[in-house]
Amino acid sequence: MPLNIVLFEPEIPNNTGNIGRLSLASGSHLHLVKPFGFEIDDKRLKRAGLDYWQHLNVTYYDSIADFFKINENKKMAFLSSHGEKNHWDIDFEDDMFLIFGKESVGLPKDLIKTYKNDLFKIPLFSEHVRSLNLANAVGIVVYEGLKKLS
Repeated sequence: MPLNIVLFEPEIPNNTGNIGRLSLASGSHLHLVKPFGFEIDDKRLKRAGLDYWQHLNVTYYDSIADFFKINENKKMAFLSSHGEKNHWDIDFEDDMFLIFGKESVGLPKDLIKTYKNDLFKIPLFSEHVRSLNLANAVGIVVYEGLKKLS
């Protein structure tokens, strides 16, 4: 797998379903970290992921702490509107973990502080937009990574 897409505590099933489809299309591994804002068998999740969900390479974690315990030595990039560097500055590597926070508040504040040097943003060119939809943001970053890895 060229990239790992990680969603910390996703809240919206349609976003997660779309990101699942993107994971499959891009050859990426999807990592979902609980708690979720929906049931994993939610019909909106399945509808957004269509009939692709059964083909996904997906790993579930009970908590953020469990995720870090299992993946402690992996190369990671954290995506947040609080980043100072742009996503195209990420030094992409095969098997890299791209970490995204939940839709309502993004990444936990302690992670933003801890991983400040590995924190990236997608630039926004309008003062009227706070952030992008999570599924769109994941798509932008994943395909930038695939472009750089090819």
